Amino acid sequence: MRIYLVGGAVRDTLLGRPYTERDYVVVGAQPDDLLALGYRPVGKDFPVFLHPQTGDQYALARTERKTGAGYYGFATRFSPDVTLEEDLARRDLTINAMAQSIDDGAGASDIVDPYGGRRDLEARVLRHVSPAFVEDPLRVLRVARFAARFAPLGFTIAPETLQLMQDIVRSGEMPALVAERVWVETERALGEKKPTVYFEVLRQCGALAALFPEIDRLFGVPQPEQWHPEIDTGIHTLQVLDVACELSNETTVRFAALVHDLGKGVTPPDEWPRHIGHEQLGVGVIGRMCERLKVPTEFRELGQLVSLEHQRIHRAAAMNDSTVLEVLESADAFRRPDRFDKALLACEADARGRGPELRASPYPQAQVLRDCLRAAAAVRLDAGVMKQLAGPAIAQAVRAARVEAIRAVRVKARDASPA
Repeated sequence: MRIYLVGGAVRDTLLGRPYTERDYVVVGAQPDDLLALGYRPVGKDFPVFLHPQTGDQYALARTERKTGAGYYGFATRFSPDVTLEEDLARRDLTINAMAQSIDDGAGASDIVDPYGGRRDLEARVLRHVSPAFVEDPLRVLRVARFAARFAPLGFTIAPETLQLMQDIVRSGEMPALVAERVWVETERALGEKKPTVYFEVLRQCGALAALFPEIDRLFGVPQPEQWHPEIDTGIHTLQVLDVACELSNETTVRFAALVHDLGKGVTPPDEWPRHIGHEQLGVGVIGRMCERLKVPTEFRELGQLVSLEHQRIHRAAAMNDSTVLEVLESADAFRRPDRFDKALLACEADARGRGPELRASPYPQAQVLRDCLRAAAAVRLDAGVMKQLAGPAIAQAVRAARVEAIRAVRVKARDASPA
């Protein structure tokens, strides 16, 4: 029995990057061998075990054969005679198909690299291991995600690998992917350094139209040049996502930035470049997309909130005080101030994601609205006043006091701003 550290831990060690997960392949063993050592079985489709002390995953070496459509359309064979090279051959990219032999848990020998992973690490290339790459449509998403992760290091996708990704899309297999798997890869991509690269790669190979038609159809949709020097809504969307990544590591904020203008993809073309009512239209589009992809509620709700209210938030300085309160109420900001703060970050990304000339523009609306919320939430009616009121009159008095608190904040902000 030989044990090898495989995959991301080997890759990231060579790149000098930190890693948290260690995965191992066991060659020359059967399930009973690991059970006898106290390993706990967790694999359903093939034998995977958890180490009794560390909890790390140990999988028996295996091969896979395509038997049907989609991510689960494979027959797996595991046996003591499956070699390490055979196991590594089923992996997606050469940089993920390296292994390191573990010597009795105490030391490590040289890297086992049968498919040129080290060469591609040095060349900064994402390259498929074998022609079997086309058998798994999930690899399109994985490669796009790795491209997003490693873009800051200068990695690009090998042309022949991108060609295979296009072949997978043309085969019609992308819709066979389970929605949850699509979302898992997408959420992980939103947490990478350059999530925009994920969506750019998916568009390059045609997968964006297959999996995210709501986003894909934004490209080529014009906006008024007066407000959007970049004009194209799809380009604007990716610029907004880029700015959101500068403002926040929260994937919910980044998702809201990505979907905030989906309503512009369904406005009547004869009204372009205007997009009247796109805010409300976007709420429905986001809801349907999230339902199809099984997107968690917190992502959907924040995305819909930003779609609905981003224009009013942008115009905060021009609104009267009672309308500012309406926005806070519509956003449920008094009960969910943290979510409202995330919405403001997405709105700031929208305002600044409009061409390079506006990238560094200030966005005072966000801080003023935060201060308005804080002041309005702190309103408490005098006990004597409360005794004289009942029912709806109490709510009206609280609302009037909140409007007054908002007015005071905005007057102070105007007085403090440079002329």
